[in-house]
Amino acid sequence: MDQQTIHHRRWWILSVLVLSLLVVILDNTVLNVALPKIEETLHASQSQEEWFINSYTLVFAGLLFTYGVLGDRFGRKRILLIGMLIFGLASALSAFSSSPAMLIATRSLMGIGGAAVLPSTLSIITNVFEPAERGKAIGIWAGFSGLAVAIGPIVGGALLDAGFWWGSVFLINVPVVIVGLIAIRLLVPESKNPHPTGIDPVGVVLSIAGLVLLVYGIIKGGQAGDWTQPGALGAIVGGVVILGVFVWVERRSEHPSLDISLFRNPAFSAASAAITTAFFALFGATFYLTFYLQFARNYSPLQAGVRLLPVAFAIAFFAPRSAKMVARFGAKATCTVGLLLVTAAFLMYQLIDVHTSIWVLEALLFIQGVGMANTMAPATESIMSTLPRERAGAGSAVNNTVRQVGGALGVAIIGSILSAAYRSRISPLLTDLPPGVRHTAGESLGATKGVIDQSNGRLDALLPHAQAAFVHAMHVASLGSALVAFLGALVVLRWLPGKRVAGRPAPPPHSRETVGAEAS
Repeated sequence: MDQQTIHHRRWWILSVLVLSLLVVILDNTVLNVALPKIEETLHASQSQEEWFINSYTLVFAGLLFTYGVLGDRFGRKRILLIGMLIFGLASALSAFSSSPAMLIATRSLMGIGGAAVLPSTLSIITNVFEPAERGKAIGIWAGFSGLAVAIGPIVGGALLDAGFWWGSVFLINVPVVIVGLIAIRLLVPESKNPHPTGIDPVGVVLSIAGLVLLVYGIIKGGQAGDWTQPGALGAIVGGVVILGVFVWVERRSEHPSLDISLFRNPAFSAASAAITTAFFALFGATFYLTFYLQFARNYSPLQAGVRLLPVAFAIAFFAPRSAKMVARFGAKATCTVGLLLVTAAFLMYQLIDVHTSIWVLEALLFIQGVGMANTMAPATESIMSTLPRERAGAGSAVNNTVRQVGGALGVAIIGSILSAAYRSRISPLLTDLPPGVRHTAGESLGATKGVIDQSNGRLDALLPHAQAAFVHAMHVASLGSALVAFLGALVVLRWLPGKRVAGRPAPPPHSRETVGAEAS
């Protein structure tokens, strides 16, 4: 495919890449709204529900580095096609899971496919679009990733409200993947790095092992309400040690999965921190809001999905327009204000209780979405603009890795804080129950509600207290999200470069690479 054809097709190519992005990101948001149904059907605990999300996210994050390198070496279009195919097959397997363990395993397989998709889409955009249009294209890419936050819960809620079983939220991926595979084959040009680096299997294993151990310890500590118990603390310490070894190995590797030297650039590090903290807050909040809306407010899955629309619409609307904000005020000011808006939204969650007008929550979600939009796109562009085109795969991999690691830690840490705070508040009210039932009822609001439903009316008076305990736990968790977002704002304010002074020479243009090396 020649350069002129690629230029004429660039917006169609972006549409195909956005479709591929949507199906991968939509998967987690679809799952969130289905968690209560899965909990009832597969009898899953809250810690297992956290693993339904994190088994996908951690494998995804651990393989992004490798897929970025594979795309640079063997062709990004080829890797994108392989990733979509694996993702589609794994989605079908997840739909028919018969136990929590099977769903965790098939979700891990979905992560293997999804990890190939995201870095390929962003690195192809970097190569298809010239610098003058790249910011706008990345803004659209980021906006649609936010739109998936809305589409997922609504699609999942509509399927469940229509009477389909919970597996339909995974099976719906299959026709989208088929359409995506055909469109990629016909429209997307092949591109690769003319000087690719080697592959680092040791780094991949260490990164996945370290992240899994760290998140396991965090979740286990939250489940027990004590992060100092040997099982939780040992896993956390072990995870940190392995991740330290990972950094040590990467600094000495000839072909590192993660080029640690990239983080010597303050702009690159600050932009990565901005994305990490923003997605930490977003994923953590989405996790507990799903249960708040369905169990505390008694909304159906579809109604709960609709209530999450403001954050997604705000991201979808403002992310493509953030480039104008950056041009006027600079990336530092735009990202800092964005993260401060996210911080303010989470601080104001203290206003939410069981009976608060739902419009208060809608307003907070919209504020959060505006802040996210003005953080995601500028930070992503800052990451990609610090690297030459031939390293687009590596930059894309880092960008998407910090998103996924931030999201995984958000679900693990915020979910664990939620679990511990809920158990501490509800446990004194469960003392009259048998020990086994008492332990089960203390795990989550959904578990408490399940025990109440099985009591033939004897425990109905407990429900309002359980809902109040959950709201208290949500307040504690939202303070954690606010703190992380605020720390991200401080990092951006200190290290992200400000607006470029007029007349100062621009950075040298990216070098061209082998775009269109293969006919599509």
